[in-house]
Amino acid sequence: MNVSVMAERPRLSFWQIWNMCFGFLGIQFGFALQNANVSRIFQTLGADMDAIPLLWVAAPLTGLLVQPVVGYLSDRTWTGLGRRRPYFLVGAVMASLALFAFPNAPALWVAAGMLWVLDASINISMEPFRAFVGDQLPPSQRPAGFAMQGFFIGTGSVVASLLPFLLEKAGVANTAPEGQIPDTVRYAFYAGGAVLLGAIGWTVLRTREYPPEALARWDASPAPPRRAGNPGLVRRLAAAAVLAGVLLAVVVAPRGLEPALHILAGLLAGVGLAFLLRTCLSCDNAFTRILDDVRDMPPTMAQLAPVQFFSWFALFAMWIYTTAAVTEVHFNSTDPASAAYNSGANWVGVLFAAYNGFAALAAIAIPAMVRHLGLCGSHLVNTALGGLGLLSIGWIEDPRWLLLSMVGVGIAWASILSLPYAMLANAVPAVKMGTYMGIFNFFIVIPQLVAASLLGFLLKNFLGGSPINALAAGGISLILAGLCVLLVRLPDTRE
Repeated sequence: MNVSVMAERPRLSFWQIWNMCFGFLGIQFGFALQNANVSRIFQTLGADMDAIPLLWVAAPLTGLLVQPVVGYLSDRTWTGLGRRRPYFLVGAVMASLALFAFPNAPALWVAAGMLWVLDASINISMEPFRAFVGDQLPPSQRPAGFAMQGFFIGTGSVVASLLPFLLEKAGVANTAPEGQIPDTVRYAFYAGGAVLLGAIGWTVLRTREYPPEALARWDASPAPPRRAGNPGLVRRLAAAAVLAGVLLAVVVAPRGLEPALHILAGLLAGVGLAFLLRTCLSCDNAFTRILDDVRDMPPTMAQLAPVQFFSWFALFAMWIYTTAAVTEVHFNSTDPASAAYNSGANWVGVLFAAYNGFAALAAIAIPAMVRHLGLCGSHLVNTALGGLGLLSIGWIEDPRWLLLSMVGVGIAWASILSLPYAMLANAVPAVKMGTYMGIFNFFIVIPQLVAASLLGFLLKNFLGGSPINALAAGGISLILAGLCVLLVRLPDTRE
């Protein structure tokens, strides 16, 4: 195929889209094992309930640091393997090794460190996959491409979340001496490492990439104007952020409030310091360009920020507290060494598999839904259903009926994984697709850091100390995300 003479980006066949998205099966296999089992591992190794959000902070913080840098670098990479695929491969090898090592952590601090390594490695592979769809597909096929990613995310998550449950049914030990990880969890992580490497290897070997000059010729999105801005205003706002972070830290430390609030203080101060430093630099490098691109982001991207904030705040609450909520409320146990707790934790794996299975089915229907309701209308409906699903967990008594709650959660999950990215890909220039996909991750990471900072404090002081109430807060947050999508204005997507 001679791309040099084509006037527009060609449409791809179903199987070409299948191959380019197949690697997400492995990525989400690793993420699903992490989401369903890390709180369980932390509790098994002796973590207090109040400390779990703080231990989880590794996941979003690594994404905040890794994804924009990888996106920026991949935009400027061109090798015999392409521009995105080298990052797929390096991240896959590192993540597979981390999955093999994680369930053998001998102590809580080692497990917390392994979470940093695992999440950073998965992020190296995951960020270019989002830009890969924007690179390869014309605007009319992007909803289908991101929905295909959602299908593989759902499918991989179903199997990964079910693994400990299925291994127990096969006779593998689901309990272990106090402080040791059960064999069901260990073997599931070993399988995850193999699947992740194999799936990403398939995409690397079975796809090709367009050269940068072809992407530039097909680009339908004008580059956002570079705004000189008001350096004085930027300095004042940045200084205010630093001051707010310092004051929060000063208030938290002497009063003995929730230690995780230091995360929020550090986030405020860190953002402020970054922009203060930018106003003092005249050089041109990755740091200054990423901050300038944040300043110059397209309007659609800025309008998507609150949608993403409320969506990912809700998801983080679900991932952290579902195990604790279901084992306490529906299985009447808070002892990680008890059979009842571990049965409940395995059932949470089934529930997570269920919502991902429903997400895979919803991903098939989303392109047709978009044709009738549009991108924004579809996302509004889907996130509202997800909010009702999370709220219903507190209303349902029989744990088997929690599968019904997962229908709404799965529909929202499929939408969150596809439609905001389709909206974004149509609004950013091809030459900066990787950079803006990485910056877009800020709108995923920041709400998770806020959740890690505030959820423990809110749970202890305002939600009665019951994890089920944290899930209810997540449900309300998802409904707010749907309402915020009404503020998004989409660009013309004709190529």
